[in-house]
Amino acid sequence: MKLIARRTLLAAALALPSVGALAAGLTMGFSQVGAESEWRTANSASIKAAAKEAGITLKFADAQQKQENQVKAIRSYIAQKVDVIAFSPVVESGWDTVLKEAKAAGIPVILTDRAVKVADPSLFVTFIGSDFVEEGRKAGRWLLERAAKTPNASLNIVELQGTVGSAPAIDRKKGFEEVIKTNPKLQIIRSQSGEFTRAKGKEVMESFLKQRDKKIDVLYAHNDDMAIGAIQAIEEAGLKPGVDIVIISIDGVRGAFEAMKAGKLNVTVECNPLLGPQLMQLAKDIVAKKPVDKRITVNEGVFPAEVAAKELPNRKY
Repeated sequence: MKLIARRTLLAAALALPSVGALAAGLTMGFSQVGAESEWRTANSASIKAAAKEAGITLKFADAQQKQENQVKAIRSYIAQKVDVIAFSPVVESGWDTVLKEAKAAGIPVILTDRAVKVADPSLFVTFIGSDFVEEGRKAGRWLLERAAKTPNASLNIVELQGTVGSAPAIDRKKGFEEVIKTNPKLQIIRSQSGEFTRAKGKEVMESFLKQRDKKIDVLYAHNDDMAIGAIQAIEEAGLKPGVDIVIISIDGVRGAFEAMKAGKLNVTVECNPLLGPQLMQLAKDIVAKKPVDKRITVNEGVFPAEVAAKELPNRKY
C-alpha cells in the first residue's frame, strides 16, 4: 500500500507544472508611456529584451503620452486574459476604475517607473522604479554644495518640469524644493512643463531667456532630454551652457554624459531605466504566488561633469 501511495504522489507531482513551466508560458501585457526620451527608449528596449530572455510572451503597447490609450490597452489585456499586466502610467490619477476591472478578472498588476494614486492600494501588487523625490533631493543637495562656495551670492533658478500630473514631475519638483528652501538665496523664478521632450525643453527655455527681468543663474531640468534641448536654446541666445547658466538634470542618459564632457551640462542624477530583468522576475514570482515587496527601488548615483569622460564608456543607455 505504501509503495502504491508513493507512486500515486510521484505521479501527481510530475503532473503538476513546475514554476519554470509556468514562467515559460507566461503572457504579460505592458503599456508604455511613449517614446519621449532616450531614457524611455532604453527602458522599452530593456523590457522587450528581458521578456525574450525569460521566455515570457510580451504584448507591448505605446500610449504616446495619452492616458486614454493606456486605459484601452489595459482593457484589451484584460479581454485577452493575460497572466499579468504591467504599465508605466502617464499620470498619477484616474486609474481606479480600470484597475478594479483587472482585479475582478484576477489579473495581477505591476507598476513600473511611475506610481499611481488610488483609493485601494490592493489594486496593484507592487511598484518597481526609482525614488523620484530622492532624485530631486540629490539635485538640490548638489546645488546647495555648489552655492556654499559663494555664500553671499543669490541664485535665480528656472525649472523645466516634466509632464503635468506625472509622478516624476511632481516628485522631482517636491524633492528639489524641499532641499533648496534651506538656503533663502536660492529662488525658483520660473517653472514650466517641457513635457520631458527636447523640442519642448528648447521652446520653454527660449521663453525663459526672453524674459529679461531677472538674470538666470541655474537651470533645473526634470530630465536630460529637456536639458539638452535647453542647451541649444542657451547657445542660440549667445550664452555658454554650463558656464553662464549652471545646468542640473536627471536621468543619466548617454546624451547627458556627452554634454557634460563637452562642458555644457554640470551634473546629472541617475534614474536607471534598465528595469526589464527585475520586472520579468517579479512577474514570475507573482504568478508563482511568491511574496513580493510592495515597493522596490533601484540603486542610483549622482554624476557631476568632472567624472563624465571616465563614465561615458560605461553607459549602457
